[in-house]
Amino acid sequence: MAEWTPFSFIVTQLARFIRPNEITFSGVNSTLPMLACLLAKHAYDFDFTYINVAGGVNPTPSKIPISSSDPVLAEQSASIFANEDFYDLCTRGRMDLTFLGAAQIDGEGCANNSVIGDWHNPKVRLPGGGGGAVMLPTAKRACTWRTEHSRRTLVEKLDFCTSWGGFHGVVTPIAVFVKRDGRLALQSWHPESSLEEVRERTAFTFDAQGATAAEAPTAREREALLALDPQSQFERDAAVKLR
Repeated sequence: MAEWTPFSFIVTQLARFIRPNEITFSGVNSTLPMLACLLAKHAYDFDFTYINVAGGVNPTPSKIPISSSDPVLAEQSASIFANEDFYDLCTRGRMDLTFLGAAQIDGEGCANNSVIGDWHNPKVRLPGGGGGAVMLPTAKRACTWRTEHSRRTLVEKLDFCTSWGGFHGVVTPIAVFVKRDGRLALQSWHPESSLEEVRERTAFTFDAQGATAAEAPTAREREALLALDPQSQFERDAAVKLR
């Protein structure tokens, strides 16, 4: 695995959103956030509570599963959580960070997971909001990721607003956005990309004040991800491209 591939960029940048002593959640179809949470457990010198959609709370899985919903992610857990427990944590203001997927994201960080095209005659019918419709507005912070950075995914106007509230972080193969003054602002870009490329490939306008090329992964981050994906199977399956 190369040092700073688009895949390792996304996983590492997602992990860097995790803070000490917080409660962090990764959901369904969230393999890259799952890897990010497990990476953080090995690469960072602080404790945090990792809860996953399989029900695990600070699990010690015997293997790294392909599916982020695999029951192996509940092995050796301190306790087992059900779906209503995740939502309860969020609505009580106890969920610090949640990783949720999105098909489209706009400049305010709102998400579309419902349809591409007109609601009554869509080009693509998507799975819908699921738990994200509860967790995105109520978690203290929410982050998402896209393996494609393009104007069809980072849009000026959503085809349908599934979840309001807005993501606090968005990671793509070439960029990291954070919420600032109610809108997504550019924090950093992949060192092989540029501010100009990020602007060209993003449909919404954004503030780039203070944005710089991202800091390279540390030795511990590289080692942790290599231990999680020694044969690069996750990287091949994700098929993330820089351009």
